[in-house]
Parts: sequence; structure tokens; C-alpha cells
Amino acid sequence: MILDKIDQLIIEIGNLSAKNAEEIESLRLKYLGKKGEITNLMADFRNVAPEDKKTVGIKINELKQLAIQKINELKDNADTGNDTLNDIDLTRSAYPIQLGARHPLTITRNKIIDIFQRMGFSIAEGPEIDDDLHVFTKLNFAADHPARDMQDTFFIETNKEDVTKNIILRSHTSNDQSRVMEHQQPPIRVICPGRVYRNEAISARAHCFFHQIEGLYIDKNVSFTDLKQVLLTFAKELFGNDTRIRLRPSYFPFTEPSAEMDISCHICGGKGCGFCKHTGWVEILGCGMVDPNVLEACNIDSKVYSGYAFGLGVERITNLKYQVADLRMFSENDVRFLNEFESAN
Repeated sequence: MILDKIDQLIIEIGNLSAKNAEEIESLRLKYLGKKGEITNLMADFRNVAPEDKKTVGIKINELKQLAIQKINELKDNADTGNDTLNDIDLTRSAYPIQLGARHPLTITRNKIIDIFQRMGFSIAEGPEIDDDLHVFTKLNFAADHPARDMQDTFFIETNKEDVTKNIILRSHTSNDQSRVMEHQQPPIRVICPGRVYRNEAISARAHCFFHQIEGLYIDKNVSFTDLKQVLLTFAKELFGNDTRIRLRPSYFPFTEPSAEMDISCHICGGKGCGFCKHTGWVEILGCGMVDPNVLEACNIDSKVYSGYAFGLGVERITNLKYQVADLRMFSENDVRFLNEFESAN
């Protein structure tokens, strides 16, 4: 009688099916629970004749193993079905992911680089920590020039016997130019973007670090006229076709003659306003013809070659273009400020 019950349960368990976890748990309790069918068989096993106990015991054990295997199979099928149905990756970041925007200085830097690259300039980059030889000496700075003073320059290592061996944070990207001229003969046409450092009090108009892009062109028969046309093209590309420029005489150790370049105020159109201090003009960069002493210091024959150089501050250009009142906002990482430039990307 008990063997017939076992055979019936074997067939019944072999045909089990379930749609969800709740149904599987109900089947487990029905056959394997404390009051389940197989537990009841174990209770009836006490009444089996001694000569049949071995056979019945083997059959009950096979039934129990079959029930366990079937329940586990139903669980595995349910788990696989749920993964396919829901397709949820629990390791994935929360959605939606908020996209950021480029920093305003990066936007301006990329636009400036793009303009000069379209005019044939390539990019040259050098170290932010450099020696005095490349930052100052090869660029025609006198040994007692104020730029070497502790109030202007961050010194890392000093050499009292030889000033050219001082290790400093560069105060301009002109060190990239001296390195290019040192290892390459003309024609040379490069722009040098990068971060520079000066020991200045931090305020709304100045910081101890900022970003520059300097340009250098050396070849035969290069003139100041070439420089003026390149800068006019740059100003019109960046600020608009109505932009005018003017060049004012100035002084830089590494150029002669030298000039400061102003653009017509793009806010008032040159009529005069508070932004341009009612002059109609705003200064944006310095420039000039490369001093022959610089060429000779870099092993370039100044009697054969000539060239021009210019340098501009990325922060200054960004201030002019987007009318940012405080220079410090560029380095404060305030997301509210940065989000204002999403449409400029």
C-alpha cells in the first residue's frame, strides 16, 4: 500500500509546475514541509513489515531527493524568467545621469586654439615647472629683471651661484617657445597654451595662477604687418566681424618693437561704456617682433630669420566674452556658475 503511494507521488512530483515564487513555496511545504506528504510517509514507515523496510526506505529516499531536485529546478526557472523579464542591472548607476558642461575657460581656450590652428599654427606644450634658463634667460630677461623677484615668481629651488639653474613655476608659457626654438629651425609657427603662476594677491581681477596662450612665428621676411593681420583675423573670428583693433607701443624684454593690442568694446560698439571705462577700447593681449637676442640665444640666425610673438590671458578673454565679474569664480567649482555655460558648449 505504501509503495503504491510512493509511486503515485513520484508521478505527481515529476509533473509539478509553478508560475511564481509563492506557488513554489506552497509546493515545497506540501511535499517537504513538517506536515507534508513525504513527512507523513516517514511516519507510516514505522508500520512497514521488517522484511520490506529496506525496499520502502530506499523508495522514500528517492522520492525525497526527487522532490528537492524538482523544487530547486522550479526556483532556477523562476529566477531566470524574472531576469529576462525585468532586465535590471543592479550595478548600474542611477538613471538619468546628469551630464555636465565644459568649463568656461576650456570653452574659450578651445575656440582660440581652433582659430589659430586654422591659420596654420600647431600646438606646443612644455613643463609648468622649468628652469630659469628657459623661462627668463633665453628670452632676453636681464639677470636683475623684476620678473625674477620673489614677489613675482614662485621658486622651488634656488642656485646662488648660477641664476639660470633656479627651478621655478613658470610665469608665462614663453618657456615653451624657447624650447621649440632650441630644438627646431625655422619655419616655426606654434601656439603654446598652458597654466602659469605668479606670486600675486588674489582678488576679483587677479589670481596666483591663470591660463595663457602664446604664439610664435619665425621665418624669412616676417614683418609687423603679418602680425597685425593675424591678430585682426583672430579678433574678428572670436568677437565678431565688426571688431576693430588698435596697437599701442609697449615694452617686453623678448620683443622689439612691442605693442599692446586693444579691441573695440563689443558691448557698446566702441562708443564708450562702464565696461571699457568710456574709452571704447579693451586691452586683450601683448605682442611684438621677436628680439634678435632671443633668436641668437636659441641658435637661430637673426640675420636670416625674423618673427613675431604674442600672448593673451584666457581668463581675460573669457571675462570679456561672457562678462564674468570676478576672476575667482573660474576656480571655485561652483556648479551653479558652471551650469550657466551649458549653451556655450
